[in-house]
Amino acid sequence: MPGDRLTAEDRRRIAEGLAAGLAYAEIARRLGRSRSTVTREIARNGGPHGYRAARAQHATSWRARRRKRAPHADVPHITGDRAAGTAREFEEQFIAMMIEGGMAPMTARVFAALFLSEGGSLTATELVRQLHVSPATISNATKWLEQRGMIAREREARRVRYLVDVDVWYRTWAASARSIALWADTARHGATIFGTDTPTGDRLRTTSQFFALLGHDMGQAAEHWRQVLSMRRQ
Repeated sequence: MPGDRLTAEDRRRIAEGLAAGLAYAEIARRLGRSRSTVTREIARNGGPHGYRAARAQHATSWRARRRKRAPHADVPHITGDRAAGTAREFEEQFIAMMIEGGMAPMTARVFAALFLSEGGSLTATELVRQLHVSPATISNATKWLEQRGMIAREREARRVRYLVDVDVWYRTWAASARSIALWADTARHGATIFGTDTPTGDRLRTTSQFFALLGHDMGQAAEHWRQVLSMRRQ
């Protein structure tokens, strides 16, 4: 078995495992591969619902030919084959992490392209060219990210530029805290309806207490980070 390189047969078995509803860890165990290898393979080739063995094999061959022709095409600001390879590997890990957290594969790719770019911003045209997808695909992904405050957009003449900055984590964390607070309020309301002396009401009260405590801690953490970031910028 040539290192961590997957074969066409490996990819066929990955596709079968996904179709059968197997977890990544189980697919990796059956292949005799690491879980991270399987996770990256699925992430870079359509995700768990879009993975196709033949397409993944073709895409891998295409990427290999592209790297041979232009080894620094994906990371022009990094010098050396080893550095470029490491950067590409990290990008795939970054994408896989977001997919594991529930983000759609293409949305994760768009966010990674923006976040890991030199200036933290790219135009819609640059995203299309870099990710080899249609403008509509980029539009759908960026719309999802914008709605959650993870990126912003600027108009440059006839172009649209998307940006991501260090505040993204504060905004998303604060949004999560608000969502947790809503859970706490809803569960608390349900407990009063069913009565805390009933099994359902008691379960709702416990749920409310958990989310109230979690939301409070998350809110404090977000505010602490905002203050730290403000001090760093002074």
